Amino acid sequence: MSSSAVDVVVIGGGPAGSTTATLLAKRGFSVVVLERETFPREHVGESLLPATLQVLDEIGVLPAIEAEGFVKKWGATMVWGNHGEPWSWYFKETNKTYPHAYQVWRPRFDEILLEHAEHQGAEVLQGAAVRKVVLEDDAVRGVIFSHGGVETRQLNARIVVDASGQAALLARQFELREWDDFFRNLAVYGYFEGAQQLESPDQGNIFLESYEHGWLWTIPLHNGLASVGTVVDRDFGARVIRQQGLEAFFEAQIAATDRTRALLAPAKLTKGPIAVRDWSYCAKRFVGTGYVLVGDAACFVDPLFSTGVHLAVSAAYLAAAYVDAALRDATIANAAAETYGNLYRTQYRHFHQLAKLFYSGNRTVESYFWEARRLVDGEERFTPREAFVHAVSGQAPQGYERSVLSKGALPGEFANSLEATERERAARKQFVESRDDPLALIPEMSSGVSLERTAVLSNGTFEWGLALRIQGRDDVPCSDIVGALCKNADGSRSIGEITSALATQYGADASELEAVLVQATKILYLDELLELRAP
Repeated sequence: MSSSAVDVVVIGGGPAGSTTATLLAKRGFSVVVLERETFPREHVGESLLPATLQVLDEIGVLPAIEAEGFVKKWGATMVWGNHGEPWSWYFKETNKTYPHAYQVWRPRFDEILLEHAEHQGAEVLQGAAVRKVVLEDDAVRGVIFSHGGVETRQLNARIVVDASGQAALLARQFELREWDDFFRNLAVYGYFEGAQQLESPDQGNIFLESYEHGWLWTIPLHNGLASVGTVVDRDFGARVIRQQGLEAFFEAQIAATDRTRALLAPAKLTKGPIAVRDWSYCAKRFVGTGYVLVGDAACFVDPLFSTGVHLAVSAAYLAAAYVDAALRDATIANAAAETYGNLYRTQYRHFHQLAKLFYSGNRTVESYFWEARRLVDGEERFTPREAFVHAVSGQAPQGYERSVLSKGALPGEFANSLEATERERAARKQFVESRDDPLALIPEMSSGVSLERTAVLSNGTFEWGLALRIQGRDDVPCSDIVGALCKNADGSRSIGEITSALATQYGADASELEAVLVQATKILYLDELLELRAP
């Protein structure tokens, strides 16, 4: 068996693997991508989010995506919520930079990303199947793989990135995967030629329709096909598929709908159907000695909000930052691993909670499927802050949380918590905006908040910095001067007095420092990291 060594081995050439490889190769690391299949290869998950485009733009591949002619996705149209009539939401309402996403043909989309990684300096081996990882003293030191179906090689690496998708090579080997009991679903999908489109301006939208046994998606693609899939209870689906066969089952689910059936009336099934089950899971940890999990190899929520590719590429950005920091400075590796895991898990929890709430809020159909996925008061115990963070904290990058939640019947406890939080935020905003002399206000750190030296994300890597930490939330990175403000916010001195002391300490202009600290104080107060009182 021959062996060699590189800085980074990436297992898998899908969006997570290719994006991670691109970023690390651009930073000068030697990177080898081992992809089991030969591209282009078929893959479901065609619907992107605008936030995904931001990452694709940063790695320099967006122009190639735009040139491909994929269908522009301006939002989504749904039969879901409190009534059975279709309604739509649009990215442009909250995302001015990227007002649309794309409905992509995954065989070509994934191929573009992998080619881009190769152009940036990563070595890509297709048809390379990883058999196992090399372990030394419980640390991952490389992989053993076959290439071309014959040759077996050992490739040592300083870090192995597992982007193996739902195969989840390392999560399975280390028994890290935890399945989600709420999303007990099974999906069956296929591709239709000649499907009708929604009427303008929604013709590029993904269409979701709830019905008795679950829901269906319909996604228009630029090659004339439509991706169509049904999501049902896994036990129900498995039982009926055994009785009727896969194709008959798929046809029956489409026939049970009104609008999806009409869209597909003139269409012909040309690919599929294909069944996928038990996909909702999350690894216990995302980083270990010598390895990092990214994309579906780490976690997957549900196809409801088209989050698979987005979580893959956004986590790849974070994973590349972690690998860069760990290989560049061993002293920051553990702190960077912790921050990576926290940031990634927060994104997962956000989409996970939103999907749970949206399933629970559907009242268009009364059936076993929907009743079994209904949250009741007391089952989800949210504080007002948790309600706000889980439900709407990602609104700027995602842009649809409030819209989709407003259409459903939220659990009363959650809805009350959300309303209480927004009332409190409005009161805080009114308090700070009504002060004639904000310098006279006296700040104090909120209970449970601490200032920590930790790894913070900066310019595509993790560096030592300061962050405000509170249980159940992401760390909030802050500059040295804002950190100094928080250290001095002990409830005994006003903003003006703190400003004077810091101006002397840092040799700064007091008037310029005043504006910075007043603005920082207002932001931290609105975010409940600082408390303020009038003198």
